Amino acid sequence: MKKRQNVTIKGTKEGLVLHLDDTCSYEELKRELDHKLSVNSSTQDERQLTSVKVAIGNRYITESQREELKNLILKKKNFVVEEIESNVITKEEAERLIAETEVMTVSRIIRSGQVLEVPGDLLLIGDVNPGGTVMAGGNIFIMGTLKGMAHAGCYGNEQAVIAASNMKPSQLRISDCLNRAPDSVQSNEKREMECAYIDDERQIIVDRLQVLIQLRPNLTRLEGGH
Repeated sequence: MKKRQNVTIKGTKEGLVLHLDDTCSYEELKRELDHKLSVNSSTQDERQLTSVKVAIGNRYITESQREELKNLILKKKNFVVEEIESNVITKEEAERLIAETEVMTVSRIIRSGQVLEVPGDLLLIGDVNPGGTVMAGGNIFIMGTLKGMAHAGCYGNEQAVIAASNMKPSQLRISDCLNRAPDSVQSNEKREMECAYIDDERQIIVDRLQVLIQLRPNLTRLEGGH
């Protein structure tokens, strides 16, 4: 009977992909991985670094085990670990991901000196006064006047947007991009709900809200609370 392989090595244009069985013991997996990499490294050109991605399936590994696997691979003279991918995440990671995709609704006025920060999307029913700040890991929607500072995608999400019924910010920020306060408009000019987003040149653009339908179609995930 043919022995089951716990480690499968596949070559790609980018390098190697290691598929590790998620049902065998961790120690057994390490032994087979070490043996197969030793054989494989002996056939590689020593002058050329080989990119390695590791897929561990439905196995949960601790940070120390992750480092152990990485170091085991790196000991082979010409391997570079690009990624160790698992289908399993911790409860803390799951809770963080849920928080980052939730829409938090807040009904209040953000006054000067106050800062409101949420991990996901923010729906603010109220104004942001001059000197007030709203921050969100995702998008910011303000059903009111924005006169203070708004920072969307504050953890690095460049697809985030800012929308307000009346857009008169002191400053707009999306991810690490910022925009000065827009030029003032005449008081008799009719205002409509506007949005801000990062364009292809990494500049923050303020435009009519309707453009988001084409620019950010994924915003429809908010329908039904999803």
